[in-house]
Amino acid sequence: MAEETTVAELRPLLVRSKRQLTPDIWQFELVDPDGGELPPFEAGCHVTVETPSGARRTYSLSNDPEERDRYVLGVKQERSGRGGSTSLIEGVQEGDSVPVSLPINRFPLVEAPEYLFVAGGIGITPILSMVRKVAREGEARFRLIYCTRSPELTAFREELQAPELKGRVVIHHDEGDPDRVYDFWVVFEKPGRAQVYCCGPKPLMEEVRGMTGHWPPGAIHFEDFAGDVPAVKPDDRAFTVRNARTGETVEIPADRTILETLRAAGHRLPSSCESGTCGSCRTKLVAGEPDHRDMVLTDEEQAGHIMICVSRARSDELVLEW
Repeated sequence: MAEETTVAELRPLLVRSKRQLTPDIWQFELVDPDGGELPPFEAGCHVTVETPSGARRTYSLSNDPEERDRYVLGVKQERSGRGGSTSLIEGVQEGDSVPVSLPINRFPLVEAPEYLFVAGGIGITPILSMVRKVAREGEARFRLIYCTRSPELTAFREELQAPELKGRVVIHHDEGDPDRVYDFWVVFEKPGRAQVYCCGPKPLMEEVRGMTGHWPPGAIHFEDFAGDVPAVKPDDRAFTVRNARTGETVEIPADRTILETLRAAGHRLPSSCESGTCGSCRTKLVAGEPDHRDMVLTDEEQAGHIMICVSRARSDELVLEW
């Protein structure tokens, strides 16, 4: 079962610096309020941050895992999402404290003699941590292909153009033109010995996945940056959830998720991504017809469980155990 992040597991960290990298991407540097070391992390790790609005969002760490005094996050403002990123960017300033979870790694970097890193947009954040680690150790060969729309929308551009990375980093801009997208077939036509790590928008991930089916099993690794998933839709309606153990009933408004509503009612429930991608908020489903919107549960699991961060009800009532 996926790791769970509860309210008790969040600790306040100080925002030492906040910097705008692109029109919609900001960097947050988080440190211990007392100046101590932070729990260690690995390349590929993420943390869950509770925003001023109470929403929780998952952000990858972009700094070198050798650093023990800070966590560095890249946050993209998802203006079409549910407001978690906007709450963090607009509501948190340097000197503020934010609740942060321990680092979790679902995108681990395996030991290899050679790496190929592929990133798109905000997907550069976990990849950058990997690049920093591999470059510092100096034992493995690596190359990074970073796809963005334009130079102005390229986070960490100056850093990736540093002399020590010359010849190892390709930054490609397509200017939003489908005819100018990067030709990955040149890279993946012949299987190599590299471990491939890819993170970015779904079209990029699907393109890389479709071109690497003939590569060795286990050589291709993906992390999906879903952003703020629209768990609430304009045509959603209200419904009721009932606790099978206590009989308590809670009305779920049309514009709020089950998780948000139960949390507001005082229930302490595990959660992490709040986008239906991690599995932390899996809750037992006893009765009722659910509207599953997650990307985690199998068809068999959906018969008895529901992800309360995104899924809703088709029936008037769901009976759950929480």
